[in-house]
Amino acid sequence: MLNQTTSVEKVTDVIQVMKAGVEFYNDAIEQVNDTFVKNTFRKMVTNKEAAIQALQPLAIDEQGEIEDGTSLAVDSRKMYTKFAALFASDEDYTYVKQLEEVEDKVLEVLDDALNQEQPVQALNTLTYIRADAQLLHDEMKALQEQTKH
Repeated sequence: MLNQTTSVEKVTDVIQVMKAGVEFYNDAIEQVNDTFVKNTFRKMVTNKEAAIQALQPLAIDEQGEIEDGTSLAVDSRKMYTKFAALFASDEDYTYVKQLEEVEDKVLEVLDDALNQEQPVQALNTLTYIRADAQLLHDEMKALQEQTKH
């Protein structure tokens, strides 16, 4: 007989990274000049907000309440980028490059959560979000190559 787990693990980590990413993208929208880059960032925000909404019920299962924190690693990258952009000749590329790194972090925390034994519902939700996150990562990677000078 299969031993079914009932505890959700590491979903709050995913939410924290995504919430910090949303804040970073929103900040970056105000800083970049290129309309295509701004629109790509807006798309990233919309997708991350939808993923957070889908994950919040799992966070309640994991910790008894919604997750409202952000990731220190992403917050630190955001501060670094603001500083680096002051000295960069291409501010748009600086933001794209750093936000592509945020997408790497999103995949990392999703993989960590998927490597845990999860209830079926959590596993299904995380798998779906992971597939979408891979597409967003690939889009940011392509944008990074496109904006490189």
